[in-house]
Amino acid sequence: MSKFLELEDVSAAACCAPLSGPILGEDEAAELARVFKALSDPVRLRLLNLIAASEGGEACVCDLTTPFDLSGPTISHHLKVLRQAGLITGERRGTWVYYRVVPDAITRLSTLFALPASA
Repeated sequence: MSKFLELEDVSAAACCAPLSGPILGEDEAAELARVFKALSDPVRLRLLNLIAASEGGEACVCDLTTPFDLSGPTISHHLKVLRQAGLITGERRGTWVYYRVVPDAITRLSTLFALPASA
């Protein structure tokens, strides 16, 4: 057995194929950039995670304010950005709004970075 690692030639064109699916068009890339911009804020990323991890797949806004040292209006602003990006939906029930993750939006993001099946 050799003590040296074998190096794989990665300069071939096959290594540079898109990660998954067809090449993004200009409009789709702009839309996805907006989604990633929404996710680029740590508070929004944590909010999305809290909602997705909540029992029953939904979280009351009343439960989303306590983990942060932020005001209610600031949390509402972050939730609005996530809604506008199409990552969550909200439903008013009485005084409170309950949020859910949009599964298709998360699936779309995850498939964007899925590695192609090996031949």
